[in-house]
Amino acid sequence: MPRFICVTCGTQFPDSVEPPLACPICEDKRQYVPAGGQRWTEMAEIARDHEIGWNEEAEGLFSLKIRPAFAIAQRAFLILHPDGNILWDCVSLIDEATVKRIEGLGGLSSIAISHPHYYSCMAEWSAAFGGVPVHIHEDDAEWVQRDDGAVKFWSGERLPLGAATMIRCGGHFAGASVLSCPWLGDGRGALFSGDTIQVVPDRRHVSFMYSYPNLIPLGAAEIGRIVDAVRPFPFDAIYGAFEGRTIEHGGKAAVERSAARYLKAIGG
Repeated sequence: MPRFICVTCGTQFPDSVEPPLACPICEDKRQYVPAGGQRWTEMAEIARDHEIGWNEEAEGLFSLKIRPAFAIAQRAFLILHPDGNILWDCVSLIDEATVKRIEGLGGLSSIAISHPHYYSCMAEWSAAFGGVPVHIHEDDAEWVQRDDGAVKFWSGERLPLGAATMIRCGGHFAGASVLSCPWLGDGRGALFSGDTIQVVPDRRHVSFMYSYPNLIPLGAAEIGRIVDAVRPFPFDAIYGAFEGRTIEHGGKAAVERSAARYLKAIGG
């Protein structure tokens, strides 16, 4: 039975004979339904003319992205660690070659996802690696379309994942989170920010939005909360959701500098 995937946001839905009547994630004011209406596909169709491209971002770190671009076109990250590898965020395609390559690098111990726009095919990814847990903050539980028992909802402000830590920041979504990996960059640390803290094209600043495609900003209180949430953690690099959106050095100062610029712009 088909498991339909939304072409606009890449979210996979449970088994059904007919496509869903609507995609709740796209109908939300943070996303959008295209002018031509909602369209649906399946993973087998995506695989016909797409593949997963790999890029080694740093020692022990790979980005994975569907090529050519599909849906929101985010990248996921395979983060290696002796205590267990983590997949940060997710994409709407998984294939045998990708599974074999990840298994050759030690497999997966868990999947951690920043926010609902990147849930994509998380249940498929979990199943491919023996049902590893998918960690999502409970404040975003309503947006999960397909669970299959893989999702482990967490609460509070921080979740340890071995040597890494998920940090709830809120803002973009109530449960929007980032991931701190202090061992990366020769111990200088790295932050995986999804859209919660968005690396902008100049790669010297970040920004913060309630909706990126619809250009809905956040207020001063939300910006303050996000910055306060990550301030205790060491990070030199920031890896954003999109290809090329990486701040290689000075990431912590970039967050502070960017928040001050943003607050000045909105008069906060």
